[in-house]
Amino acid sequence: MRMSQPEYPQQPYQPYGQQPYGYPQREADGATTALVLGILGLVLCQFIAPFAWAKGKGVLNEIDASNGALGGRGSAQAGYIMGIIGTIFLVLGILAGIVWVIFVVFMLSSSSTSTY
Repeated sequence: MRMSQPEYPQQPYQPYGQQPYGYPQREADGATTALVLGILGLVLCQFIAPFAWAKGKGVLNEIDASNGALGGRGSAQAGYIMGIIGTIFLVLGILAGIVWVIFVVFMLSSSSTSTY
C-alpha cells in the first residue's frame, strides 16, 4: 500500500496589494466623511453637496489606486452619489429662485405702470 501525502488547503489567489483572506481591510481616510457630507448635503443643506461629491470622488480614486488594500468603497460611493444628487437639487433650487425673482420683478413693474 502506498501512503499519500496529506493534502493542505490551497491558499486563494491574492492580487498584489490585497490583504490575505481573514484580515480586515483598513478603511480609507475620508470614506465616512464623504458619507456624512453626502447625507447632510442631501437632507439638510445642499450647499454641502458639492463638497461631498468632490470628497467621495477623491476617496474612490484613492481606494482604486490602493489595489484592494483599502476598504470603505461603499461609504465613499454612497457619499459621492448623494453629493451628485444634492448638487442637482442645489442647481435646481438656484434656478427656481432666479425664475421667482424675475417673476416678482416683472409683476411689480407691470402693476406699477398700469393706469386705472
